[in-house]
Amino acid sequence: MTRQPNREPLPWLDPWPLLLAIARDYGDQGLVWLEGDGSALGRQSRLGFAPQHSICCRGLPQTAGARDPFAALAAMEQQLAAQGGSWMGWLAYEAGAWVEPASHWRPPGMALLWAAHFEAELVFDLVERRLWLEHWGDGAHPLGPALLQLIAQVRQSPPTARAGPPLAIERWNWHSDRNAFAAQVKQIKAWIAAGDLFQANLTACCEVTLSADECPGRTGELALDLYGRLRQHCPAPFAGLAIGSGDAAAEALLCSSPERFLRRDRHGLVETRPIKGTRPRHAEGERDALSAAELISSPKDRAENVMIVDLLRNDLGRVCTTGSIQVPQLVGLESYRQVHHLTSVVQGQLRQGLGIADLLRACWPGGSISGAPKIRACERLNQLEPIPRGPYCGSLFRLAADGSFDSNIVIRSLMLNGHTLRAHAGCGIVADSDPTAEADEMGWKSQPLLEALAR
Repeated sequence: MTRQPNREPLPWLDPWPLLLAIARDYGDQGLVWLEGDGSALGRQSRLGFAPQHSICCRGLPQTAGARDPFAALAAMEQQLAAQGGSWMGWLAYEAGAWVEPASHWRPPGMALLWAAHFEAELVFDLVERRLWLEHWGDGAHPLGPALLQLIAQVRQSPPTARAGPPLAIERWNWHSDRNAFAAQVKQIKAWIAAGDLFQANLTACCEVTLSADECPGRTGELALDLYGRLRQHCPAPFAGLAIGSGDAAAEALLCSSPERFLRRDRHGLVETRPIKGTRPRHAEGERDALSAAELISSPKDRAENVMIVDLLRNDLGRVCTTGSIQVPQLVGLESYRQVHHLTSVVQGQLRQGLGIADLLRACWPGGSISGAPKIRACERLNQLEPIPRGPYCGSLFRLAADGSFDSNIVIRSLMLNGHTLRAHAGCGIVADSDPTAEADEMGWKSQPLLEALAR
């Protein structure tokens, strides 16, 4: 039987200054912020802070002493059933090595799995402007009076994040430049023509090494500064910030994702929302409408979206009740501040007795950021991409004692590891992809992130 949380109402306060005050007073190590954008999909934001403990998994199956991240997730779910609370953190793309062990997987520089356990969270309803403390204990939570006092203080004197220097776009070093990316697209098209693949999601990476002056003593302080810029410029329904602790204390994930990966409600209904098909937004109304119309009518983008829907239906079919898989939305238009997307929705009922680890194993990595057939696409992509993806194309997730689970696809994201800041962008490649157009798409997908940090 799942446990239900208690809710203690608190006076409404805008989330960001309260988050900064909590990071200041309670520490930023292990802080996880899952931020919505006020839309129907991003109605709530959640903050976990001062975690009781955390888990960090590193290494691939062939690494001595490495721990299976999916086994760790199964243990988390069992612990929640007994103790309550929630786990929040990230699972990296290369966790796929524990699903389909093969020689092409490479260990990422960041944790394969990092997650923190919280006995209480702050929850913000961005539509109704309500705030409450959610916890699984009996009676009033000890944090309640302190949070009331802190909210009053923040109203009087809102804190601000450390304002670091802007990061000029010219400082970013691309591991695969525009020409190299176009050549990789041509290679994938050759594999498709030979019948080796149907589709593959090719990514490119850029990074910058921050100077000692740009890096304060704590990873969290820098992560809060960078995320503060990102959230203003690139709001999204599945955004978030995770500041590592323990063995991942020098690592942080900053994400402005529009894509849900997997959601399970407490009754076992599973939903995934794959995105395939993207066009840039424009300030001029007619031009913006034409961009959206061109996307909706694009045979290439529609075919790519449907292909991934079929893949995800198959993935969910491994763990869902026979006959329960449905597609309530096929190739629908969704518009965000920077881009238009084509999004589909696939749902199914998780079979009795199966847990989150079973669901994730069946679907990992996400179909929209790998390809079809999935295992072969992952192998070919690892041959082309110069460095491992790490948390990029993985998931930022929350698993709670009431049986609910939600996760995004980590796109439109930044990864901080010590003094190195990294950003990725990717495009789905099919038979009729144009290498120049795909290189253009890769560029304008990454541009909003880099522009946000240049401010």
